[in-house]
Amino acid sequence: MAVQSGVHDEFVDKFVDRVRQLQVGGGFDPGVAIGPLIDRHALAKIESHIADALGKGGVIRCGGDRIGRNGTFFEPTILTDISSEMTVAQEETFGPLAPIIRFEDADQVVREANDTIYGLAAYFYASNLKRVWRVAEALEYGMVGINTGRMSSEAAPFGGMKQSGIGREGSRHGLEDYLEMKYLCMGGI
Repeated sequence: MAVQSGVHDEFVDKFVDRVRQLQVGGGFDPGVAIGPLIDRHALAKIESHIADALGKGGVIRCGGDRIGRNGTFFEPTILTDISSEMTVAQEETFGPLAPIIRFEDADQVVREANDTIYGLAAYFYASNLKRVWRVAEALEYGMVGINTGRMSSEAAPFGGMKQSGIGREGSRHGLEDYLEMKYLCMGGI
């Protein structure tokens, strides 16, 4: 995630406080918000992303460790001082890891957000409508959530750009993959 410099420090402090309150455990246990990773490969991946970031100047603000010796539970983790050269900024982690990149202006954050081979979903918050349209159109993502983190719906097309997929699921656009288009051109009738 990228956070504008003017609110970065305050945001990170509040985010860390909130993440520290998250309970990790079995999905059927009351109050649990974070379950286990899918397998040991996912555990190794999150650990390698963190190690790479720390080796390149990243800072752990909370979390960063496995929970217990058995199983695949991992602490919700926040990393700051993240740069686009770090693996965590270039690959999908699929674990409870929030890397935070500081940015100055909309042009910088769009440039850095687009500097990846992936393009499934992007989210941003802004109140200036000119900026909203400029940023939304410049982002190379199949889905863009503006001022919301909940944009998936059966009525909306779901799908990405670049190496995050071709085509769409859901909505009327999702039917197109199941249809054959035929072009008829008649002359001399």
